[in-house]
Amino acid sequence: MGERRGQIERNVRDYRKRLHSWLLVGSILVIGSGALYFVWLAEAPRAIETRPAARAPLTAREEFLPTIPNSSPAPSKAPDGMVWIPGGEFSMGAQNPPDMNAVGMQATRDARPIHRVYVDGFWMDRTDVTNEEFARFVRAAGYVTVAERKPRAEDFPGAPPENLVAGAVVFSPPNHPVALDDQYQWWSYTRGANWKHPEGPGSSLDGREKYPVVEIAYEDAEAYAKWAGKRLPTEAEWEFAARGGLSGKPFVWGDDFRPEGQWMANTFQGRFPIQDSGEHGHVGVTAVAQYSPNGYGLFDMAGNVWQWVSDLYRPDYYVQLALSGAVARNPQGPALSFDPSEPGEKKRVMRGGSFLCTDQYCSRYMVGTRGKGEVSTGTSHLGFRCVKEDSRKEARP
Repeated sequence: MGERRGQIERNVRDYRKRLHSWLLVGSILVIGSGALYFVWLAEAPRAIETRPAARAPLTAREEFLPTIPNSSPAPSKAPDGMVWIPGGEFSMGAQNPPDMNAVGMQATRDARPIHRVYVDGFWMDRTDVTNEEFARFVRAAGYVTVAERKPRAEDFPGAPPENLVAGAVVFSPPNHPVALDDQYQWWSYTRGANWKHPEGPGSSLDGREKYPVVEIAYEDAEAYAKWAGKRLPTEAEWEFAARGGLSGKPFVWGDDFRPEGQWMANTFQGRFPIQDSGEHGHVGVTAVAQYSPNGYGLFDMAGNVWQWVSDLYRPDYYVQLALSGAVARNPQGPALSFDPSEPGEKKRVMRGGSFLCTDQYCSRYMVGTRGKGEVSTGTSHLGFRCVKEDSRKEARP
């Protein structure tokens, strides 16, 4: 155990840009005197503006308002594998769980306050991009993913040459109970792990053609989207689509995690992180579209694998939008990334949660919640899906 932990610690030191926390530990939303505001837990470099946003003129009681979808019809022909998302105005943000945010590593802290947003209509992939779809891209474009490239010495100053090896981050559960305040006890940087070998050199894609592609860095997802004539969704587009026309529901399917005892998403069952019991029939990542779609016909908008979106990450971004007092129209995210827990790292937002989400540790299968990822890091629970503009919008002057 000591040798294994020592190796993880060396990996963390040598690859600090690639091993990181994906769960929010950097900011606390404080409720007091009828106002909401942020308190930073760490200081950032002077080069980045880190002052918390001014106090938003909001009460501690926030409300979801009805979704108002656009009434214009969908374009006549859907691109293969995509569905039409009408866009419109909706309430964006996370609903506090019944125990007032004490569950799931404070999953709603950076997803408040609830605020009104408008997005134009767009097409969205019905499922996450699969291994077979990504393989077609790699063959056609000759693309090599970040995890397959040997890290450059200039990007990791001081790292021993023998540690500069291609690889990615893999879920490696311990065989005994552990405290849940140190994620390095169940994550490891694994030599040879990449999209073709998602758990390391001994793994393959045999029988996993319909599984979502994982071990994908942000630039890998962008490259695929460009090749496919698409793009990655904004965070606002993703949440509008995930809600499927519902407003103020904690899950993409409604109010109850297991309506009438039915499993609705691939999430962690058992004692985290030791053993996933697979009570719902799946252990780890599974094929796409194994559960019912949401109201817009989208599969796996909760659980299975996280999904990259295009917005840079800041925990106070929703406060910034709410301070304007207006409906945010097609928001693109903040101009600068800032994560108080790792102020020097550039991060993008991830959405939807994964097969590792559980109310014991990470309840980010709740629809309004947010994740974050360092842009050059691929992990075994992170993939993506794409969107495409309405051609009528592109044709407008």
